Amino acid sequence: MERRKFLQLTATGTGGWLVLPQFLSASNWLANEEISSDQVLVFIQLNGGNDGLNTFIPYTDPLYYEHRPKIGISKSEVIQAINGMGFHPALKDLAKIAHDGNLTVIQNVGYPNPNRSHFRSQEIWQTASDSHQYLDHGWLGRFLDIQCTNELVPSLNIDPIDNLALKAQKSNGLTVKDFQKIKRYQTDGEELKLSNNPQLDFVRKLQYASTEGMEEIGKALKKAAYFNESYANNPLAKNLEWMAKLIKGGLHSKVYYTSLNGFDTHNNQLQIHQKQLGILNDAIYSFYNDLKKNALLSRVTLVVFSEFGRRVKENGSGTDHGTAGPMLIIGGNNKGKVIGSNPNLSQLQQGDLVFETDFRSVYATLLQEKFQFSPASIQIKNEALKGVF
Repeated sequence: MERRKFLQLTATGTGGWLVLPQFLSASNWLANEEISSDQVLVFIQLNGGNDGLNTFIPYTDPLYYEHRPKIGISKSEVIQAINGMGFHPALKDLAKIAHDGNLTVIQNVGYPNPNRSHFRSQEIWQTASDSHQYLDHGWLGRFLDIQCTNELVPSLNIDPIDNLALKAQKSNGLTVKDFQKIKRYQTDGEELKLSNNPQLDFVRKLQYASTEGMEEIGKALKKAAYFNESYANNPLAKNLEWMAKLIKGGLHSKVYYTSLNGFDTHNNQLQIHQKQLGILNDAIYSFYNDLKKNALLSRVTLVVFSEFGRRVKENGSGTDHGTAGPMLIIGGNNKGKVIGSNPNLSQLQQGDLVFETDFRSVYATLLQEKFQFSPASIQIKNEALKGVF
């Protein structure tokens, strides 16, 4: 088998998606197993550049409607008013989470010298690099290389493609394309056998590691308590449902990652954005209710972000690539605040919002507060953002 083809089937610290089976039906899971108290981070990456101004809306600022006469969300539709801001109507359940005190909004998140290329800006967010700096490994991959050296599945990415944020030098995270498809690899109890062919041994090591990771996931699903929580019928909700099963089953992964596409709204933004936010809302609320029912909300911190926001001024029926936007933090005993100033629509930079909070400060906060880990150990020098947890 060619090495490139094998990498598409196995798990490595550098990538390659792995198709895993649906190991057991819920009725066969073992109930009442002890759940670890370890902290867990779950990331949802909104690909395409989410329009933050139409997500958490400055509806009391007349400049918002002056810049967006066609695509501005009317005041009567905005929900859960908070200090002159409010949520898009499609986010009605996220507004409930905010009302419960379990959702923190961080305003105007970005970075200096912003890049409006999807690929490059995603790369900056995923590696926590400076705008003109290129790093080989992801910020979470670097963290896992230090913090999780003995874990078989330190991270799990449920997505069709690998995520650079999890790319590591040593730790072997898994990328799973589809839990439903059956693709079995068996060790049959045999030890790893190596040869005098370095390339062949490389492939064998990857195959053995992927099988061990699959076995750990299988054990977690067996231990997962039987439950009847219903999830929304969309792919993102299904991904979050799998994560919840594995967390309840005691899989020791510190980081879970997935993404939602469809936020590059140059045209027909009102309809497209409402649909995508509705998918996001329904998936997160299903996950949130599951976590609450199973006493996991304090352990699990859900982070929602996009590679950049959109321009303030509409362009026809949509918006062009912008810079800063909001980040959402749900669960993990966050303080349920709105952090940062409302978007300043009177002082723009080349038609864009000026960022207030560097995204790496949010990363620093997550590492310090959830894992008591020094962000400086992975070259994140930004001070942690206060008031999140």
